[in-house]
Amino acid sequence: NFCIYFILCCAECFRPADNTASVLLSGKYNEYHFKTWMSQHSKDYDLTEYSYRLRIFTENKRTIDHHNAGDHSFKMGLSQFTDMTFGEFKKSYLLTEPQNCSATKGNHVVSSGPYPDSVDWRELGNFVTPVKNQGHCGSCWTFSTTGCLESVTAIARGKLLLLSEQQLVDCAQAFNNHGCNGGLPSQAFEYIRYNGGIMTEADYPYKGSDAPCQFVPGLEAAFVRDVINITSYDEKAMVDAVARLNPVSLGFEVTSDFMHYKEGVYTSSMCSNTTDTVNHAVLAVGYGVEEEGGAPYWIVKNSWGPSWGIDGYFLIERGRNMCGLAACSSYPLV
Repeated sequence: NFCIYFILCCAECFRPADNTASVLLSGKYNEYHFKTWMSQHSKDYDLTEYSYRLRIFTENKRTIDHHNAGDHSFKMGLSQFTDMTFGEFKKSYLLTEPQNCSATKGNHVVSSGPYPDSVDWRELGNFVTPVKNQGHCGSCWTFSTTGCLESVTAIARGKLLLLSEQQLVDCAQAFNNHGCNGGLPSQAFEYIRYNGGIMTEADYPYKGSDAPCQFVPGLEAAFVRDVINITSYDEKAMVDAVARLNPVSLGFEVTSDFMHYKEGVYTSSMCSNTTDTVNHAVLAVGYGVEEEGGAPYWIVKNSWGPSWGIDGYFLIERGRNMCGLAACSSYPLV
């Protein structure tokens, strides 16, 4: 009994009053995860940068863990962006020039339906190119444009091409686009239309930075006959287009919670649904309904590489103009 009493007393004597041990353990735990993450994503920092990025990583991981402990329709996860603040992320990956679609007039003619409950153009044939990576350049609008035109051309011509994002970054400024600072797919389609076509990725490879236009006439691989804009805010016209015709380019507002998306149907109370807040362009390749709960969603191809989200894709709630996704959708005729 004396021995037990002595051990208990000693334990009380040496227990840190300020919870120092648990703080140290927590710090080691976070640093272990950070170093593992660094290895997975081939990250390397000097000593000063290491401490700064560890702190941001720890804060983001705390946000992710807190979100995943709650009752939400989507899960967050670690990604190549987990060492970045949202401010840094916005500057590197989103549209920094204002993109307002409100002046766009809709010219898509909606059919009477009916439409299937789900559509996925990846499963209908060789109609969707692999997920690409825009890198540290706000050129998402070019990837949305090429992704859509690649699919439309493949559906119409039976040949899936990889088209040049860099040509749009360098050469489409006269159509109110701004290279790595942003643009709109509808305006990029207009450039391709009036330019007489767009080159392949192999002929005009991607650099991920602004450069002088190097377009070479005679090397056009895909063409645009007309541009179709969809401005129906109830998304019925988008469903009509994706169900009957082809994938559709769209823009929406990315807020900080989307940066950490991993899986599930994304919804947000942080974003707006107006045309003047659009800061990211992507490609809707299909739609569906969740088996559990019956939530309708869009299947969307992103341009942040295949390691982000669901192999480079994400699902987002359909039917409520989530984050303004129905504000400025478009596709080309070829």
